[in-house]
Amino acid sequence: MSIHSDFIEIAPGVRVTTAAKYMTNTTVVIRDRNAVLVDPAWTEFDLNNIAAWLSSSGLSVTAGLSTHGHYDHVLWHPEFGDAPRWGSPRAVAMAERDRAEILVSLDGDIPTDWPHPVDGLHALDASMVPDPFLDGVDEAIEFVVHDGHAPGHTAMWMPERGVMCAGDMLSDIELPFPFYPDDLPAYLDGLDVLAPVVAKAAVLVPGHGHVTFTPMDRLDADRFYLDRLLRGENPDDPRRAYPDSAEAHEKMLVMAQGLRERS
Repeated sequence: MSIHSDFIEIAPGVRVTTAAKYMTNTTVVIRDRNAVLVDPAWTEFDLNNIAAWLSSSGLSVTAGLSTHGHYDHVLWHPEFGDAPRWGSPRAVAMAERDRAEILVSLDGDIPTDWPHPVDGLHALDASMVPDPFLDGVDEAIEFVVHDGHAPGHTAMWMPERGVMCAGDMLSDIELPFPFYPDDLPAYLDGLDVLAPVVAKAAVLVPGHGHVTFTPMDRLDADRFYLDRLLRGENPDDPRRAYPDSAEAHEKMLVMAQGLRERS
């Protein structure tokens, strides 16, 4: 199996590789010969590359983390093994509810003989990942849970490394978007939950888009955009130039108008 993906070190022991499809990021957190995977994605090609890179680097997967229950964030490769895989309770419940739809959405992206992506994903009803490197040495990987983009959406905060994996929030290529349900107040509350962690983070990895070393800029950009929507304005935003953003922006205008009318 050949290796085609780059794995860029963004902090000590933290590497990110980005898939061509929707600039989807996979984060690998390393200690010694052990690795924690956050949102490995997306296609068979990408997942094969991740497995090959881990093997060539002599790394064993000791945990998998899913930021939320959407199909592109619950993926797994058979060669990653049977390490514990964690998501928040609401995120895992959503993924289990949508089992059939997940396979439809992934049609052509992963082999049909692979295990279902949801199989092996377990709800973590705690704020910290237990023994993430399976070596008995404490290192905090904290679940920061909210309902912004989806029920039980979770940021993974690694304070010792200064890295936050934000999932489908705080992107430079995607507009703020309550994907399901259309709950704009929950999205605003989600930003408030994330804000204290963003303020401490040195590096932020979005689910889709570019890694940033100025995380507060992302939070400010989202709040600027949403504040103007809620004022009844039609804000300009560089993210509106990306594919599929026009539909998301129009839907956000409708959501903001509905919230204004109810308040």
